[in-house]
Amino acid sequence: MSKTKASNFKIVFRSIFRRAENLIFLLKDKLSERNFIYFASVLVAITCSFAVIILKSFAHNIFLWANDINGYLKLPYINSLLPIAGILLTVFVVRNFLNNHIEKGSSKILYAVARKGGIVPKKQMYAQIVTSSLTVGLGGSAGLESPIVITGAAFGSNFAQKYHLSQKDRILLLACGVAAGIGAAFNAPIAGVLFAIEVVLTDVSISAFIPIIISAATGALISKVALSSDTILNFEQSLKFDYHNTPFYILLGVLAGFASIYHARNFQRIEKFFGTFRNKGYRRALFGASILAILIFFFPTLFGEGYESIKTLASKNPNILLDNTMLEPFKSSEWVLLAFVGVTMLLKAFATGLTLGSGGNGGNFAPSLFVGSYLGFFVAKTVNLLNFTHHLPIANFTIVGMAGILSGLFHAPLTAIFLIGEITGGYDLMVPLMIVSSVSYAVSKQFEKHSMDVKALADKGDVFTSDKDKNILQSIDIYKLVQKKYKTLTLDNTVESAIKIFSTTEQKIIPIVDEDKNLIGIIDFEAVKAVIFNPYTVKFMSINEVISQPETIILLEDKPEKVMRQFEASNAIILPVIQKGKYFGFLSKIDLLENYRQRLKEMIID
Repeated sequence: MSKTKASNFKIVFRSIFRRAENLIFLLKDKLSERNFIYFASVLVAITCSFAVIILKSFAHNIFLWANDINGYLKLPYINSLLPIAGILLTVFVVRNFLNNHIEKGSSKILYAVARKGGIVPKKQMYAQIVTSSLTVGLGGSAGLESPIVITGAAFGSNFAQKYHLSQKDRILLLACGVAAGIGAAFNAPIAGVLFAIEVVLTDVSISAFIPIIISAATGALISKVALSSDTILNFEQSLKFDYHNTPFYILLGVLAGFASIYHARNFQRIEKFFGTFRNKGYRRALFGASILAILIFFFPTLFGEGYESIKTLASKNPNILLDNTMLEPFKSSEWVLLAFVGVTMLLKAFATGLTLGSGGNGGNFAPSLFVGSYLGFFVAKTVNLLNFTHHLPIANFTIVGMAGILSGLFHAPLTAIFLIGEITGGYDLMVPLMIVSSVSYAVSKQFEKHSMDVKALADKGDVFTSDKDKNILQSIDIYKLVQKKYKTLTLDNTVESAIKIFSTTEQKIIPIVDEDKNLIGIIDFEAVKAVIFNPYTVKFMSINEVISQPETIILLEDKPEKVMRQFEASNAIILPVIQKGKYFGFLSKIDLLENYRQRLKEMIID
């Protein structure tokens, strides 16, 4: 009977789903292109918001359950064991249900925009939800925002693919999903809009703001209705800015910039270390998760996203952080608390690196807020304990510090400013937020040209979202542009054979190859036409006498940017292409420029 009910439920669900699809197709035909995009932005935001609700609720409830258990045990045993289980379960799911591959980090969205025309695989609509809920929900020291952003991007991209929208609309809906994810995760619609534009899209017209704004607002609205204030990061206390503290905010900005560099580089070192493991399955997961468990045992606030500890730091009784730790007997000592906060802040990069490097899934958005709040608390508390001339407001510095690290890590100062402004419920701290974010960004940018998410891709030449020209060039597939139907000759052929090709085809260059397809040289019609059409000369001429060497040779694996430079340097119109040392075909500069022009037209979002 139960099987029959399940079968009937599937039939009903499929019927409803098909009707919904048919209705959307009908609306696509009836509505204008712009109005359909508005409609689509709402649907994408709704689906993304439900993903946020599932992830946030699961992670929050696991955190509460673990702390309830700790209340009885008085030591963070459960906090230490749960992340091991979470990471192992994540690896199990990836290996058995996701073809042993999961894309981590919001950099994958940037890659999809730059190289794939905004196409995100379908499995990202559910893969991120499942894996990150296991990793972070069970205590992995990472954030849910990056998986949320990828999930939102996947919803937007696949909606556009399903209903046959253009590339520019696909990228726009991808950005709508990103905006909805951030808007819902923090109940911060303005930050969602800015993150989508500042990080994902760098070339967008004013009219494209509207769908992104609609998505961010929809996501924030659903989050407001469905999620309690305890589940998301927010602050209710009144915060005021005292201009006398400006020098200390500048100091915080400088320290935040260096802390951002410290976090990014150490995180990348840990990930690189785990990348060298031959066995990338359960052994790697167990090794990394075990070290993470030890860190969480001594520093329990490294458990999960860490948002509860951020709220505690900004409260009137931050000493609560030492509860259920080995330092609990010393919780009355301000210096012990300060040391605990400082060491935890420095260890967060390693904890997050261990979580993701060993096989877990998550992101660095939440860790950046964690490190920022701890840094802000550390600076203000240190100044106060050293008895400087006046007392610094610890809550203010704790909150503003988050903007500093977020700006320094992701090179997104506007997102940082408005995100913290929105989650604090007002803009009384706007001036210090602007100071700390801009100073941190300037310091970080001085030492790191690219943000943490973009750096690895930029080093490979895969994505340059801050440079539109490079972005478009990197999206060009050289392989598809190579002309492979050129007739070839060998040294055994005669000059008459070359004349026949020039006379009967439109071919202006003939590649000369040996029996192994190695390129020996070329015969350029423009260079030899005065000679080969002299019948008397041709009779006594060997093919060797009309062969020349090309200005330069393109390797098939060369990046489009390098290929363009080769054309510019040689002033050639067409160049031979070599694959693995063998002749492959010819590439025309005209074809390359035409493809660039077409992609530029497709990528302009209006």
